Amino acid sequence: MNPHIAITMGDPAGIGPEIIVKACLKLRENIQSGKLRLLIIGSNISLLSARDALGADIDFPVVNEHDQWPHLSCLQAGPEGEQIKPGVLSIDGGRFAYLAVERAVRLAEAGRIQGLVTAPLNKEALNKAGYHFAGHTDMLADLTGAKGSVMMLAHGGMRVSHLTTHIPLQDVPAKLTPERLRYVIDRTHEALQGLGLERQRIAIAALNPHAGEGGLFGRQDIDVTEPLVARCVAEGLDVVGPIPGDTIFVKLRGGQYDAVVAMYHDQGHIPVKLLGFNINPETGTWDALSGVNITLGLPIVRTSVDHGTAFDIAGKGIANELSLIEAIEYAERLAATLTARAAAAA
Repeated sequence: MNPHIAITMGDPAGIGPEIIVKACLKLRENIQSGKLRLLIIGSNISLLSARDALGADIDFPVVNEHDQWPHLSCLQAGPEGEQIKPGVLSIDGGRFAYLAVERAVRLAEAGRIQGLVTAPLNKEALNKAGYHFAGHTDMLADLTGAKGSVMMLAHGGMRVSHLTTHIPLQDVPAKLTPERLRYVIDRTHEALQGLGLERQRIAIAALNPHAGEGGLFGRQDIDVTEPLVARCVAEGLDVVGPIPGDTIFVKLRGGQYDAVVAMYHDQGHIPVKLLGFNINPETGTWDALSGVNITLGLPIVRTSVDHGTAFDIAGKGIANELSLIEAIEYAERLAATLTARAAAAA
C-alpha cells in the first residue's frame, strides 16, 4: 500500500491553508486513485475557510486518529480558540503550528503515517505561544529525540546539504570538524539512496576561497576536509572535494554530482533559491517558488516548503502551491523507499 503522508498546516494565519487546498486540487487524480494518501493536520476551520474562499470543489472529511482514514482527510490538531484571521499574528496561530507537528510525530511513531510535510510556521507566533524553538527542525529534533539533523535543499537535480545553518558566519570554521562533516556526508548518502538514485556522488564545497589556495586563505579545507574525503573514498563512498564554492554549483547543475555539502547557510541557499524563484519579467518580482527543504537525521521522513508564512498575501488567493507539491512528492519517494525496506526486512 502507498504510504500515508501527513501535511501539517503550519500557522493557520499564513498561506498554509490556501496552498494545501490548491495542492490537493492539483493532485486530486492521484488522491482519488489511492496513489496518494494525505492527512491534513491543523485547524479544520482555517482549512475549510480557505477552501470556501477559493471556491474549491473538494471535500476534506473530518476524522479522528483512530479512524480508518480515506485517501484525503483532515484532523484537528487541538481545540479552537478565537478565530484565526489570515495575515494576523496570534498566539493561537503559534499554538496550532506546534500541536499539528506534535500530533504528526506521534502518528508517525505509531505507524499511522509514513511521512510528514510541513507548511510554514511563524517563529514569533510560535514563541509567543510558549514553544521556544527556532523553527521546525529544532522542534522535530526535540519531539523525536534526534541527536543531530541536516538540512538539505532540493530543486530538481540541485540537492544541497548544509554543514551549518543558522549560526553567525564567524562561528562556521569551528564547526567544520571531521565528525560533523562525516555525519552530513553519511546522511546525504542515505538520502540519495532513499530517493532511488543509482549513483550517490557527493561533492564537498570548500570553506575558503580557492579551497584555501595552498594555505594562503585558510587551512580548514586542507587540514579537515581533504583527509576526511580521502577516508570516505577509502571506505567506498563516492565523495570528492573540497571544490571551490564559485564552481561547485555549476558542476552540480551540470550533473557531475548528485549532491553538494555546503559549509554554511548562504553558500547553500543562494544557488538553490536563485534557480527556484520564478521572476515575472513585467514586474521584476517573483511570483512562484519551487524547492524543498528536507530534514535528514530524523527517525521520520520530513520535507517542507522552502518559503515562509507570507502573512502579507495570506487570504488573498494568490499564494503559489508549487513548493508544497514538490515537498509532497519528495516525502512520497522517501517514505516509499523506507516502507519497502521495512517490508523486505520483516
